[in-house]
Amino acid sequence: TSMINILVVDDEEPFRRLLKKELGRKGLSVEVASDGNGALQLLRDHSFDVILLDVVMPGVDGISLMKVLKEDPGAPSIIVLTGRATVETAVEAMKNGAYDYLTKPYKLDELVIVIDRAYEYRRLSVKSKLLEQELVRKESPFELIGKSRQLRDILALIQKVAPTDSPVFIQGESGTGKELVANTVWHYSARKDAPLIALNCASLSENLIESEIFGHEKGAFTSAYQMKHGLVEVADRGTLFLDEIGEMPIGLQAKLLRFLDSGEFRRVGGNKSLSVDVRVIAATNKDLSGMIKTGNFREDLYYRLNVINIVIPPLRERKEDIAELSRHFLKKYAKKLSKSIADFTAEALELLIEYHWPGNVRELENVVERAVILCETDEVGPEDLSIPPSTVIADIGTNPSLEEIEKTYILRVLKESGNNQSKASQLLGIDRKTLYLKLKKYGINF
Repeated sequence: TSMINILVVDDEEPFRRLLKKELGRKGLSVEVASDGNGALQLLRDHSFDVILLDVVMPGVDGISLMKVLKEDPGAPSIIVLTGRATVETAVEAMKNGAYDYLTKPYKLDELVIVIDRAYEYRRLSVKSKLLEQELVRKESPFELIGKSRQLRDILALIQKVAPTDSPVFIQGESGTGKELVANTVWHYSARKDAPLIALNCASLSENLIESEIFGHEKGAFTSAYQMKHGLVEVADRGTLFLDEIGEMPIGLQAKLLRFLDSGEFRRVGGNKSLSVDVRVIAATNKDLSGMIKTGNFREDLYYRLNVINIVIPPLRERKEDIAELSRHFLKKYAKKLSKSIADFTAEALELLIEYHWPGNVRELENVVERAVILCETDEVGPEDLSIPPSTVIADIGTNPSLEEIEKTYILRVLKESGNNQSKASQLLGIDRKTLYLKLKKYGINF
């Protein structure tokens, strides 16, 4: 096995010297620091597996150091050594992410065993982060629900292209189920036993996206105490799903293109070329050809990604799927909220089918979930469906303030729920106290 690298942080010099000698004899590589600041310096330039940390030190103490390291997913495992064995410090340390704690004086053999375990734990926790993502995916549904011609065509296309390694490009409005299609492609692919790792390009700043995708070397920026593996490494032999690809900063697009062409990349702040084998699935709700014209998206990247194009039509263009989808969600939420609701009334279904669904399947799911909360019989009726009339804003007048919109909306939800405050607060996604305060603020009396 490779040598375990240990950092001892303790303000007592004889103790540091003793540990360095004893652990060195046991074949461990040891560096020492006398306080939190010294430790941070060392962490910038070296990679450690385990930190042995004294909690009570002058200057930056153990707990403060742990709070800094907690932000870093690649941080070493921490074993807290405490002389003044107060249960409080130990508990505080465990709360801040310590792997274990030992009281001084300790037995050397015992310490070595705990170090080994902490080392293994750290190796596993990097793996388990991937596994967590993995489980979320494995449990996520991958059945496309509906009988429409469009959906059948999409499924047929997925089954044809999934087993190949070509990039897949998914286009569709928000809420149409692009992630579901990506999951389905992955599920039917030859890589289904390797991870599907997802990154939403809209959720991070340019520097962060790059370090998320390609990783970074230690010291690449001020908070980079540790080397970090990027998603492409994590997804090696698997599939990388880049959602909202239209949000990817133009500077990063060139790097992504280079990666797609060669499978090679560099970590941020690194100069060594690394290579992996990853299949890329990208998705967007934007019109990329329009963005190419305005210079916000690289044409060459677009062609590289757009080998196999899956377009998901909006829900209003496949009305024949609405009934089946609605019943699917009805079953799901009735079970979740343990209510015995059998179906929709004919009028309710008609309302669902007539509505134009700007938020697509996601909006439909929300409307059905709310209906299940509201419904007090064994069938969902029109009165349970909070489908906005096409004039939601009409009853507020032009250029309403945010407060006017909120007030009007709260009143509407209250009316929908028959002035039942606990139901209304559930629908609004706020607690009763918040609702009560808002009603008070708007002078709405009950």
